[in-house]
Amino acid sequence: MTFHRFATLAGYSEGHLRSVENSRREVTADVADAYDRVLNSGGMFGARLAAYQARTDAASTPWGQDGTTAVLHGLLNVSDVDRRSFVAASGAALTTVASRWRSALDLPEPLAATGTRQINPALVAHIDQRLDHLRHLDDELGSGDLAALARSELAFVAQLLKAGSYTEQISRRLYSLAAEASRQVAWDHFDQDNHTTAQRYFEMALRASATADDPVTGAYALSFMAVQCYSIGLGEQAVSLLETARNAVSGKSTARMAAMLAARSARALSKTGDRRATAHMLHTARTELDQGPHPDDPPTLYWVTEGEIEMIAGSCALELGDPAEAIRRFDTAISADYRGEDQYPRSHAIYMARAAEAHLAMRDLDAAVDRASHAMRCLDGVDSARSKSTLAGLRKKLKGHGEVPLVREFLEATR
Repeated sequence: MTFHRFATLAGYSEGHLRSVENSRREVTADVADAYDRVLNSGGMFGARLAAYQARTDAASTPWGQDGTTAVLHGLLNVSDVDRRSFVAASGAALTTVASRWRSALDLPEPLAATGTRQINPALVAHIDQRLDHLRHLDDELGSGDLAALARSELAFVAQLLKAGSYTEQISRRLYSLAAEASRQVAWDHFDQDNHTTAQRYFEMALRASATADDPVTGAYALSFMAVQCYSIGLGEQAVSLLETARNAVSGKSTARMAAMLAARSARALSKTGDRRATAHMLHTARTELDQGPHPDDPPTLYWVTEGEIEMIAGSCALELGDPAEAIRRFDTAISADYRGEDQYPRSHAIYMARAAEAHLAMRDLDAAVDRASHAMRCLDGVDSARSKSTLAGLRKKLKGHGEVPLVREFLEATR
Protein backbone atom coordinates (compact mmCIF):
# COMPACT_ATOMS: atom_id res chain seq x y z
CA MET A 1 0.00 0.00 0.00
CA THR A 2 1.38 3.40 -0.88
CA PHE A 3 1.54 5.96 1.89
CA HIS A 4 -0.84 8.21 -0.06
CA ARG A 5 -3.40 5.38 -0.22
CA PHE A 6 -2.92 4.63 3.48
CA ALA A 7 -3.44 8.28 4.46
CA THR A 8 -6.58 8.51 2.33
CA LEU A 9 -8.10 5.41 3.95
CA ALA A 10 -7.10 6.66 7.40
CA GLY A 11 -8.82 9.99 6.77
CA TYR A 12 -5.74 12.18 7.28
CA SER A 13 -3.40 14.09 5.03
CA GLU A 14 -0.03 12.60 4.21
CA GLY A 15 1.67 15.57 5.84
CA HIS A 16 -0.22 15.08 9.11
CA LEU A 17 0.64 11.39 9.40
CA ARG A 18 4.28 11.93 8.43
CA SER A 19 4.50 14.53 11.19
CA VAL A 20 3.09 11.98 13.63
CA GLU A 21 5.56 9.33 12.56
CA ASN A 22 8.47 11.79 12.80
CA SER A 23 7.39 12.83 16.34
CA ARG A 24 6.49 16.37 15.31
CA ARG A 25 2.81 15.80 16.18
CA GLU A 26 1.23 14.00 19.12
CA VAL A 27 -0.03 10.46 18.63
CA THR A 28 -3.72 10.78 19.49
CA ALA A 29 -6.21 8.00 20.15
CA ASP A 30 -7.97 8.85 16.88
CA VAL A 31 -4.74 8.40 14.90
CA ALA A 32 -3.99 5.09 16.63
CA ASP A 33 -7.53 3.89 15.92
CA ALA A 34 -7.13 4.86 12.25
CA TYR A 35 -3.93 2.81 11.98
CA ASP A 36 -5.65 -0.18 13.57
CA ARG A 37 -8.66 0.15 11.27
CA VAL A 38 -6.73 0.49 8.01
CA LEU A 39 -4.06 -2.09 8.85
CA ASN A 40 -6.53 -4.48 10.51
CA SER A 41 -4.05 -4.84 13.39
CA GLY A 42 -6.50 -5.90 16.07
CA GLY A 43 -6.15 -2.84 18.29
CA MET A 44 -2.36 -3.09 18.59
CA PHE A 45 -1.69 0.61 18.00
CA GLY A 46 -4.41 1.67 20.43
CA ALA A 47 -3.09 -0.72 23.09
CA ARG A 48 0.47 0.56 22.67
CA LEU A 49 -0.69 4.15 23.04
CA ALA A 50 -2.78 3.36 26.12
CA ALA A 51 0.11 1.52 27.75
CA TYR A 52 2.51 4.37 26.99
CA GLN A 53 0.11 6.93 28.42
CA ALA A 54 -0.42 4.77 31.52
CA ARG A 55 3.33 4.65 32.11
CA THR A 56 3.67 8.38 31.57
CA ASP A 57 0.80 9.05 33.98
CA ALA A 58 2.33 6.74 36.60
CA ALA A 59 5.73 8.42 36.30
CA SER A 60 4.18 11.85 36.91
CA THR A 61 1.91 10.74 39.76
CA PRO A 62 3.12 12.08 43.13
CA TRP A 63 4.32 9.59 45.72
CA GLY A 64 2.12 9.17 48.78
CA GLN A 65 -1.12 7.40 49.68
CA ASP A 66 -3.25 9.02 46.97
CA GLY A 67 -0.63 8.44 44.29
CA THR A 68 -0.04 4.84 45.38
CA THR A 69 -3.77 4.12 45.31
CA ALA A 70 -4.18 5.69 41.86
CA VAL A 71 -1.25 3.82 40.33
CA LEU A 72 -2.30 0.54 41.99
CA HIS A 73 -5.85 0.63 40.64
CA GLY A 74 -4.62 1.80 37.24
CA LEU A 75 -2.19 -1.12 37.08
CA LEU A 76 -4.82 -3.67 38.13
CA ASN A 77 -7.33 -2.36 35.58
CA VAL A 78 -4.98 -2.70 32.60
CA SER A 79 -6.07 -5.41 30.18
CA ASP A 80 -3.97 -8.41 29.18
CA VAL A 81 -3.34 -6.83 25.77
CA ASP A 82 -2.13 -3.60 27.34
CA ARG A 83 0.14 -5.45 29.78
CA ARG A 84 1.91 -7.08 26.85
CA SER A 85 2.37 -3.61 25.34
CA PHE A 86 4.06 -1.89 28.29
CA VAL A 87 6.97 0.30 27.30
CA ALA A 88 10.17 -0.75 29.06
CA ALA A 89 11.82 1.87 31.26
CA SER A 90 15.41 2.87 30.62
CA GLY A 91 18.14 2.18 33.14
CA ALA A 92 18.18 5.87 34.09
CA ALA A 93 14.43 5.79 34.70
CA LEU A 94 14.78 2.80 37.02
CA THR A 95 17.40 4.51 39.17
CA THR A 96 15.17 7.61 39.25
CA VAL A 97 12.31 5.50 40.62
CA ALA A 98 14.62 4.13 43.32
CA SER A 99 15.71 7.64 44.23
CA ARG A 100 12.10 8.80 44.52
CA TRP A 101 11.35 5.79 46.73
CA ARG A 102 14.25 6.71 49.01
CA SER A 103 13.05 10.31 49.23
CA ALA A 104 9.46 9.25 49.96
CA LEU A 105 10.66 7.18 52.93
CA ASP A 106 11.97 10.38 54.52
CA LEU A 107 8.51 11.96 54.36
CA PRO A 108 6.02 9.52 55.94
CA GLU A 109 2.44 10.74 56.05
CA PRO A 110 -0.56 9.80 58.22
CA LEU A 111 -2.78 7.31 56.40
CA ALA A 112 -6.53 7.74 56.09
CA ALA A 113 -9.14 4.98 55.79
CA THR A 114 -12.31 5.97 53.92
CA GLY A 115 -14.22 2.66 53.81
CA THR A 116 -16.66 1.04 56.20
CA ARG A 117 -15.62 -2.61 56.22
CA GLN A 118 -13.86 -3.42 59.48
CA ILE A 119 -10.44 -5.01 58.85
CA ASN A 120 -9.05 -6.96 61.78
CA PRO A 121 -5.49 -8.18 62.41
CA ALA A 122 -6.48 -11.82 61.88
CA LEU A 123 -7.43 -11.14 58.24
CA VAL A 124 -4.16 -9.31 57.64
CA ALA A 125 -2.21 -12.23 59.14
CA HIS A 126 -4.11 -14.65 56.89
CA ILE A 127 -3.14 -12.69 53.76
CA ASP A 128 0.47 -12.71 54.95
CA GLN A 129 0.34 -16.50 55.28
CA ARG A 130 -1.06 -16.88 51.76
CA LEU A 131 1.73 -14.74 50.31
CA ASP A 132 4.27 -16.88 52.18
CA HIS A 133 2.69 -19.98 50.62
CA LEU A 134 2.96 -18.41 47.15
CA ARG A 135 6.65 -17.70 47.70
CA HIS A 136 7.35 -21.35 48.42
CA LEU A 137 5.22 -22.51 45.49
CA ASP A 138 7.27 -20.24 43.25
CA ASP A 139 10.47 -21.80 44.63
CA GLU A 140 9.31 -25.33 43.93
CA LEU A 141 7.18 -25.01 40.76
CA GLY A 142 8.54 -21.95 38.98
CA SER A 143 6.58 -18.87 37.99
CA GLY A 144 4.13 -20.38 35.49
CA ASP A 145 0.60 -19.45 36.56
CA LEU A 146 1.72 -17.98 39.88
CA ALA A 147 1.82 -14.41 38.58
CA ALA A 148 -1.97 -14.55 38.23
CA LEU A 149 -2.35 -15.90 41.78
CA ALA A 150 -0.11 -13.19 43.22
CA ARG A 151 -1.96 -10.55 41.21
CA SER A 152 -5.24 -11.79 42.70
CA GLU A 153 -3.77 -11.35 46.18
CA LEU A 154 -2.68 -7.84 45.23
CA ALA A 155 -6.17 -7.04 43.91
CA PHE A 156 -7.71 -8.32 47.16
CA VAL A 157 -5.43 -6.12 49.27
CA ALA A 158 -6.24 -3.16 47.00
CA GLN A 159 -9.94 -3.75 47.58
CA LEU A 160 -9.42 -3.85 51.36
CA LEU A 161 -7.48 -0.59 51.21
CA LYS A 162 -10.32 1.00 49.26
CA ALA A 163 -13.31 -0.32 51.20
CA GLY A 164 -11.83 -0.94 54.64
CA SER A 165 -11.93 0.79 57.96
CA TYR A 166 -8.79 0.13 59.98
CA THR A 167 -6.20 1.51 62.34
CA GLU A 168 -3.06 3.30 61.19
CA GLN A 169 -1.03 0.21 62.07
CA ILE A 170 -3.22 -2.10 59.97
CA SER A 171 -3.20 0.43 57.13
CA ARG A 172 0.59 0.37 56.96
CA ARG A 173 0.58 -3.41 57.21
CA LEU A 174 -1.81 -3.64 54.24
CA TYR A 175 0.42 -1.41 52.13
CA SER A 176 3.40 -3.59 53.07
CA LEU A 177 1.45 -6.65 51.93
CA ALA A 178 0.57 -4.85 48.70
CA ALA A 179 4.28 -4.20 48.18
CA GLU A 180 5.20 -7.86 48.71
CA ALA A 181 2.36 -9.12 46.49
CA SER A 182 3.43 -6.72 43.75
CA ARG A 183 7.05 -7.86 44.10
CA GLN A 184 5.91 -11.45 43.68
CA VAL A 185 3.94 -10.56 40.53
CA ALA A 186 6.97 -8.72 39.18
CA TRP A 187 9.34 -11.60 39.91
CA ASP A 188 7.06 -14.15 38.25
CA HIS A 189 6.79 -12.01 35.12
CA PHE A 190 10.57 -11.57 35.09
CA ASP A 191 11.02 -15.34 35.40
CA GLN A 192 8.84 -15.73 32.31
CA ASP A 193 10.92 -13.15 30.39
CA ASN A 194 8.14 -10.55 30.51
CA HIS A 195 10.46 -7.75 31.57
CA THR A 196 8.36 -4.67 30.88
CA THR A 197 5.42 -5.88 32.97
CA ALA A 198 7.83 -6.88 35.72
CA GLN A 199 9.20 -3.33 35.82
CA ARG A 200 5.72 -1.88 36.36
CA TYR A 201 5.00 -4.17 39.32
CA PHE A 202 8.44 -3.60 40.84
CA GLU A 203 7.73 0.13 40.74
CA MET A 204 4.37 -0.51 42.37
CA ALA A 205 6.09 -2.48 45.14
CA LEU A 206 8.35 0.49 45.85
CA ARG A 207 5.44 2.92 45.97
CA ALA A 208 3.43 0.72 48.35
CA SER A 209 6.40 0.14 50.67
CA ALA A 210 7.09 3.88 50.84
CA THR A 211 3.44 4.56 51.70
CA ALA A 212 3.71 1.90 54.42
CA ASP A 213 6.90 3.58 55.68
CA ASP A 214 8.48 0.14 55.36
CA PRO A 215 12.04 0.42 54.02
CA VAL A 216 12.81 -3.27 54.57
CA THR A 217 10.02 -4.55 52.31
CA GLY A 218 10.94 -1.91 49.72
CA ALA A 219 14.65 -2.78 49.85
CA TYR A 220 13.76 -6.45 49.40
CA ALA A 221 11.76 -5.58 46.26
CA LEU A 222 14.59 -3.34 45.05
CA SER A 223 17.05 -6.25 45.33
CA PHE A 224 14.90 -8.33 42.96
CA MET A 225 14.58 -5.37 40.64
CA ALA A 226 18.39 -5.26 40.60
CA VAL A 227 18.51 -8.95 39.61
CA GLN A 228 16.32 -8.12 36.63
CA CYS A 229 18.61 -5.20 35.74
CA TYR A 230 21.88 -7.14 35.71
CA SER A 231 20.17 -10.03 33.92
CA ILE A 232 19.38 -7.79 30.95
CA GLY A 233 22.76 -6.07 30.80
CA LEU A 234 22.18 -3.13 33.14
CA GLY A 235 24.93 -3.98 35.62
CA GLU A 236 25.77 -0.42 36.66
CA GLN A 237 22.11 0.35 37.30
CA ALA A 238 21.80 -2.81 39.40
CA VAL A 239 24.75 -1.71 41.52
CA SER A 240 23.07 1.67 42.04
CA LEU A 241 19.72 0.13 43.00
CA LEU A 242 21.37 -2.10 45.59
CA GLU A 243 23.36 0.78 47.03
CA THR A 244 20.09 2.67 47.48
CA ALA A 245 18.56 -0.36 49.18
CA ARG A 246 21.50 -0.80 51.55
CA ASN A 247 21.46 2.87 52.52
CA ALA A 248 17.70 2.80 53.14
CA VAL A 249 17.87 -0.08 55.65
CA SER A 250 21.17 0.81 57.30
CA GLY A 251 20.58 0.55 61.05
CA LYS A 252 16.97 -0.52 60.50
CA SER A 253 17.28 -4.19 59.60
CA THR A 254 19.04 -7.39 60.59
CA ALA A 255 22.35 -8.95 59.67
CA ARG A 256 20.61 -11.48 57.43
CA MET A 257 19.08 -8.66 55.38
CA ALA A 258 22.49 -7.01 55.13
CA ALA A 259 23.99 -10.33 54.00
CA MET A 260 21.41 -10.72 51.24
CA LEU A 261 21.89 -7.19 49.93
CA ALA A 262 25.68 -7.52 50.03
CA ALA A 263 25.59 -10.85 48.15
CA ARG A 264 23.37 -9.44 45.43
CA SER A 265 25.57 -6.35 45.26
CA ALA A 266 28.54 -8.66 44.69
CA ARG A 267 26.69 -10.36 41.83
CA ALA A 268 25.84 -7.01 40.25
CA LEU A 269 29.43 -5.82 40.64
CA SER A 270 30.72 -9.01 38.98
CA LYS A 271 28.63 -8.06 35.96
CA THR A 272 30.60 -4.80 35.74
CA GLY A 273 33.96 -6.60 36.04
CA ASP A 274 34.91 -5.00 39.37
CA ARG A 275 36.84 -7.81 41.08
CA ARG A 276 37.88 -5.93 44.20
CA ALA A 277 34.43 -4.57 44.99
CA THR A 278 32.90 -7.99 44.31
CA ALA A 279 35.28 -9.66 46.77
CA HIS A 280 34.57 -6.98 49.37
CA MET A 281 30.82 -7.46 49.13
CA LEU A 282 31.11 -11.26 49.34
CA HIS A 283 33.23 -10.86 52.48
CA THR A 284 30.57 -8.55 53.92
CA ALA A 285 27.82 -11.04 53.09
CA ARG A 286 29.64 -13.90 54.83
CA THR A 287 30.50 -11.78 57.86
CA GLU A 288 26.91 -10.58 58.29
CA LEU A 289 25.48 -14.07 57.87
CA ASP A 290 27.90 -15.42 60.48
CA GLN A 291 26.09 -13.31 63.09
CA GLY A 292 23.29 -15.86 63.00
CA PRO A 293 19.51 -15.54 63.03
CA HIS A 294 17.63 -12.71 64.73
CA PRO A 295 14.00 -12.56 65.95
CA ASP A 296 13.41 -9.58 63.64
CA ASP A 297 14.62 -11.34 60.49
CA PRO A 298 12.01 -10.77 57.75
CA PRO A 299 10.27 -14.10 56.99
CA THR A 300 10.96 -13.50 53.28
CA LEU A 301 14.66 -14.22 53.91
CA TYR A 302 14.26 -17.95 54.62
CA TRP A 303 16.38 -18.71 51.54
CA VAL A 304 19.41 -16.66 52.64
CA THR A 305 21.83 -19.35 53.84
CA GLU A 306 25.52 -20.15 53.62
CA GLY A 307 24.80 -22.37 50.62
CA GLU A 308 23.01 -19.55 48.78
CA ILE A 309 25.82 -17.06 49.46
CA GLU A 310 28.39 -19.54 48.13
CA MET A 311 26.28 -20.23 45.03
CA ILE A 312 26.26 -16.50 44.37
CA ALA A 313 30.04 -16.42 44.96
CA GLY A 314 30.44 -19.19 42.38
CA SER A 315 28.37 -17.23 39.87
CA CYS A 316 30.51 -14.15 40.52
CA ALA A 317 33.74 -16.09 39.95
CA LEU A 318 32.45 -17.55 36.70
CA GLU A 319 31.37 -14.09 35.53
CA LEU A 320 34.85 -12.75 36.31
CA GLY A 321 36.59 -15.48 34.32
CA ASP A 322 37.82 -17.71 37.16
CA PRO A 323 36.18 -21.12 36.58
CA ALA A 324 38.41 -22.92 39.10
CA GLU A 325 37.26 -20.61 41.90
CA ALA A 326 33.70 -20.94 40.66
CA ILE A 327 33.87 -24.73 41.03
CA ARG A 328 35.28 -24.40 44.55
CA ARG A 329 32.43 -22.07 45.55
CA PHE A 330 29.72 -24.25 43.99
CA ASP A 331 31.14 -27.35 45.72
CA THR A 332 31.30 -25.48 49.04
CA ALA A 333 27.66 -24.49 48.63
CA ILE A 334 26.54 -28.07 48.00
CA SER A 335 28.43 -29.31 51.06
CA ALA A 336 26.87 -26.59 53.22
CA ASP A 337 23.50 -28.37 53.52
CA TYR A 338 22.16 -26.48 50.50
CA ARG A 339 18.85 -28.22 49.81
CA GLY A 340 18.41 -26.67 46.42
CA GLU A 341 17.30 -29.75 44.55
CA ASP A 342 14.12 -30.28 46.58
CA GLN A 343 13.42 -26.81 48.02
CA TYR A 344 14.65 -24.48 45.25
CA PRO A 345 14.86 -26.60 42.08
CA ARG A 346 14.61 -23.64 39.70
CA SER A 347 17.49 -21.75 41.30
CA HIS A 348 19.48 -24.95 41.74
CA ALA A 349 19.12 -25.74 38.04
CA ILE A 350 20.60 -22.35 37.16
CA TYR A 351 23.48 -22.80 39.60
CA MET A 352 24.22 -26.34 38.36
CA ALA A 353 24.21 -25.08 34.77
CA ARG A 354 26.79 -22.49 35.77
CA ALA A 355 28.83 -25.16 37.54
CA ALA A 356 28.71 -27.23 34.34
CA GLU A 357 29.92 -24.20 32.39
CA ALA A 358 32.82 -23.78 34.83
CA HIS A 359 33.82 -27.44 34.42
CA LEU A 360 33.54 -27.04 30.66
CA ALA A 361 35.93 -24.08 30.82
CA MET A 362 38.35 -26.33 32.75
CA ARG A 363 37.96 -28.98 29.99
CA ASP A 364 36.49 -31.50 32.44
CA LEU A 365 33.73 -32.88 30.22
CA ASP A 366 32.75 -35.66 32.64
CA ALA A 367 32.02 -33.20 35.43
CA ALA A 368 30.36 -30.77 33.01
CA VAL A 369 27.91 -33.41 31.80
CA ASP A 370 27.28 -34.58 35.37
CA ARG A 371 26.34 -31.06 36.49
CA ALA A 372 24.33 -30.46 33.32
CA SER A 373 22.36 -33.66 33.93
CA HIS A 374 21.75 -32.56 37.52
CA ALA A 375 20.39 -29.24 36.25
CA MET A 376 18.04 -30.98 33.82
CA ARG A 377 16.67 -33.20 36.61
CA CYS A 378 15.95 -30.14 38.75
CA LEU A 379 13.81 -28.58 36.02
CA ASP A 380 11.50 -31.57 35.73
CA GLY A 381 8.04 -30.15 36.48
CA VAL A 382 9.31 -26.57 36.92
CA ASP A 383 7.88 -23.79 34.75
CA SER A 384 10.58 -21.14 34.32
CA ALA A 385 11.51 -19.49 31.04
CA ARG A 386 14.64 -18.04 32.66
CA SER A 387 15.91 -21.46 33.76
CA LYS A 388 15.14 -23.03 30.41
CA SER A 389 17.02 -20.24 28.67
CA THR A 390 20.04 -20.89 30.91
CA LEU A 391 19.95 -24.60 30.08
CA ALA A 392 19.57 -23.85 26.37
CA GLY A 393 22.70 -21.70 26.53
CA LEU A 394 24.60 -24.50 28.22
CA ARG A 395 23.49 -27.05 25.62
CA LYS A 396 24.73 -24.71 22.90
CA LYS A 397 28.17 -24.64 24.51
CA LEU A 398 28.22 -28.40 24.92
CA LYS A 399 27.42 -28.87 21.24
CA GLY A 400 30.94 -27.68 20.51
CA HIS A 401 32.07 -31.00 22.03
CA GLY A 402 29.43 -33.13 20.36
CA GLU A 403 32.02 -35.50 18.94
CA VAL A 404 32.68 -36.82 22.47
CA PRO A 405 30.39 -39.84 23.13
CA LEU A 406 29.45 -38.75 26.66
CA VAL A 407 28.45 -35.28 25.50
CA ARG A 408 26.64 -36.61 22.44
CA GLU A 409 24.62 -39.02 24.59
CA PHE A 410 23.61 -36.19 26.92
CA LEU A 411 22.54 -33.93 24.06
CA GLU A 412 20.50 -36.70 22.43
CA ALA A 413 18.85 -37.67 25.71
CA THR A 414 17.83 -34.07 26.54
CA ARG A 415 16.55 -32.93 23.17
